[in-house]
Amino acid sequence: MSRTTTVHLLRHGEVDNPTGVLYGQLPGFHLSPNGRRMAARAAEFFAGVPLAALISSPLERAQETIAPVAALNPGLEVQLEPDVIEATSVFEGQVFGPGHHALRDPHNWKYLRDPLRPSWGEPYTHIAARMQRAILAAARQVGEGGQALIVSHQLPIWIAHLSAEGRRLAHDPRNRVCTLGSVTSFGVLDGRIVRVDYAEPSLDLIPKGARRANISAGSANPAGSDPAASDPGSGGPAGR
Repeated sequence: MSRTTTVHLLRHGEVDNPTGVLYGQLPGFHLSPNGRRMAARAAEFFAGVPLAALISSPLERAQETIAPVAALNPGLEVQLEPDVIEATSVFEGQVFGPGHHALRDPHNWKYLRDPLRPSWGEPYTHIAARMQRAILAAARQVGEGGQALIVSHQLPIWIAHLSAEGRRLAHDPRNRVCTLGSVTSFGVLDGRIVRVDYAEPSLDLIPKGARRANISAGSANPAGSDPAASDPGSGGPAGR
């Protein structure tokens, strides 16, 4: 009987972004001190887990999040994978802090015409395809029964979650179940995703107003809230 392979998708930690810029794929956005604590918490979460591959989005915040895990696994080199990068958005560089200033600009309204695709950025179907490609590639790399860790971003992880469960990809960004530092684990068997699990090891480090009350912290298995409002770097123009 085949054994399930597990690919863990870790969302990066909190980013130093006091003005509320939607940073998307922009360079130069690094973890905040609290984000570094989340990265350290991730290392604690995966301590003792027999990871066979470490993979990261090329963006700084993702590489900084995986660094403490990599330090505990000196035999593994972090692989940078473009397929797990943040989604593109026409709103990159605009302010999405309190008041959603960018949404008040009439020049932006044309980008809001189709929230199902969405019209403001990379199509959800494209995100789902590249994330599935990355998950299955990681599963093949570590082999049957192995475990891999990928550090990615809220929207790509949530789209991968929805796709794996056969749910609609169009969604309200405020309802994403993918908080900062959270772990969404995909079980892969015979080349198919057969299971999705979720844990929040950094829950206590997230501001209370940004937590989902029905999700609690957990721990990785060696055998196998609204999104954080302080981090508008991931996804569409609403719900940040």
